[in-house]
Amino acid sequence: MHISKVWFRYRRLLTVVLLLAVLFGLVHWTSLQEDFSLAFLRHELADNQWTGLAIFVLLFVIGNLVQIPGWLFLAASVLILGRLGGAVVTYVAAITSCAFTFLTVRWVGGDAVRQLKGKLATRLMTRLHARPIRTIVFLRTLLQTLPALNYALAMSGIPFRQYMVATLLGLPLPIAVYCIFFDSLRRLFNIG
Repeated sequence: MHISKVWFRYRRLLTVVLLLAVLFGLVHWTSLQEDFSLAFLRHELADNQWTGLAIFVLLFVIGNLVQIPGWLFLAASVLILGRLGGAVVTYVAAITSCAFTFLTVRWVGGDAVRQLKGKLATRLMTRLHARPIRTIVFLRTLLQTLPALNYALAMSGIPFRQYMVATLLGLPLPIAVYCIFFDSLRRLFNIG
């Protein structure tokens, strides 16, 4: 296959990979990764409630873009704010993060995953597009805000509205389960 044909077919996927590499570099170069710690989040949430919440949401968004799993933020919020507060803050941050990631990756990558050739890719896209809300709710329940899932769904060609409806419906159960789990660990080990 000619190089220009390969580039044309995979340019959007390669652009998304480049975006991810640039984001990794920026996080590392600016030392932002130090802010992805329980100590930093605890300090911010304890000292300035509204500013701390905004910083938490912003870090969740950035973390999701650079492939940091959302359950780490959920654990931090439960340890800092307790079961209910952690659940609410994480839900808002997760929804914001998923929306921002979808829009950013869709803007850069378009529907690159949907354009992939091959039996497996075609079969997966057909199933996803046949029942998008049901499928995404299922995926959210299993994988929550897994960054790779967000990237793949953004480039799947699914409309934003269906993506968000399914995300809103699919996140409460796993967030609740994780909150109970992390709160039990917090009580067991007397953390916080």
